Amino acid sequence: MFTRTENVHTFLRLYPVVSILVSSHFLFWFMFFLNTPATDSILKTLIGFNAAVWKGEYWRLVSPLFLHLHFGHMIVNSISLLLFGPALEKMLGKWKFIIAYIGSGLFANIATLFLLPAMYSHLGASGAIFGLFGIYSYLIIFRNDVIDQQHAHIIIAVLCIGFFMTITTPNMNTVAHLFGFLGGAIIAPFVAFNLHLYRR
Repeated sequence: MFTRTENVHTFLRLYPVVSILVSSHFLFWFMFFLNTPATDSILKTLIGFNAAVWKGEYWRLVSPLFLHLHFGHMIVNSISLLLFGPALEKMLGKWKFIIAYIGSGLFANIATLFLLPAMYSHLGASGAIFGLFGIYSYLIIFRNDVIDQQHAHIIIAVLCIGFFMTITTPNMNTVAHLFGFLGGAIIAPFVAFNLHLYRR
């Protein structure tokens, strides 16, 4: 379920949403790596910034999900999405996967808006990725016909490591990680019906 053996062409065909999301991570990171006045202006327009959202720039609740400034941050989130996104995209279907992913990230960023200071700024896909683990957790508890025990143990172990890193790493948006997970768990019952069982 979480071991990738497809070649690039097959992966792109089977998992188009995950492919586009990961590609956007690299594209935006490279734009900001160039560090030109134009890309700096784009970043300032798209980054999550609570004060700007309160003034009506509501796109900032979604746009940070595609942005990463630091290469390591981008790579960790991209690898997590590459490993754990495909099975869910296959089971849910691409449209419900998009709803679940964006919805979890939106839930995380709304919580950030209400629970953190007005001058707080943030970016990164982590809230949405924790949302995927919220969906997996729902499936483990309520749909154990979908995920076997071995893969359930992997999910729980990775989730525990993720939360440990969240509370021990400086400058992490703990609120987004926690509420992204909760958002995924809340969304799960609405998207986890008529599942396409993952078969390889």
